[in-house]
Formats: sequence, C-alpha cells, structure tokens
Amino acid sequence: MAEKEEKILYIATHGGEDPEKASMPYVMACAALAMNIKATIVLQGNGVYLARKGYADNVLPGGGFPHVKELIKTFVELGGKMLVCGSCIKARNIEESDLIDGVGITSAGALNIEAIGSDAVFVY
Repeated sequence: MAEKEEKILYIATHGGEDPEKASMPYVMACAALAMNIKATIVLQGNGVYLARKGYADNVLPGGGFPHVKELIKTFVELGGKMLVCGSCIKARNIEESDLIDGVGITSAGALNIEAIGSDAVFVY
C-alpha cells in the first residue's frame, strides 16, 4: 500500500510592504519541499504583487532571510506550486501576462478544495 503524500498549503497576503512576512511562506515551503512534502503557495491581497514579473527584484530582504527573489526561484526549482487569487490580481490591474512563468490563477472555491486536501494550512 502506497503512503499518503503529505501536502502543506501556505497563504501569503503580504508583498514588499512587509518583506519579512512576504518571505516567510517561501522559507517554510522550501523547507517542506526539501523534506519531500508537497507545498503550494497561494498569493492573496498584496501578496499577489510577488508574482508580477520584476516586482520581487525591488523587495528588500526581510527577517534575515535570503532575498525573496531568490526564495521564489528556489521554491520553483524545488517543484513548488504557486497560485494567485484571480480577483486580487484583477483589483490591482495585474494581467495574466504580467505574471512570472509557472504561476496559476485560482478562485475561492478552488482554494477551499486545495485547503481541504492539505494536511496543514499556514497563513502569513
């Protein structure tokens, strides 16, 4: 019998206005991925700015962590899944073409399903 795959969902609601909180989901998710735990980060509110091309280049490092641009790169390289709230990007005039490669768009219903299917949910 196969073991159940462990999954953690991280909901990130902060961008460059709070670099420490913007970095934390990526730090935690990268650690999970290194532990062979599936990790998904969903960006909501101002967190969606992190998925906009070039935005992370200008976010200051926070909390003694590596630069969020490097954290995002590592997260993607380790196989993490990143989603953005469709309503949140629309409210901030961010087009799908403005998003970094590999980012998907999600909705409230899909996020609820993602949360139900996860072993843990963290919100930053």
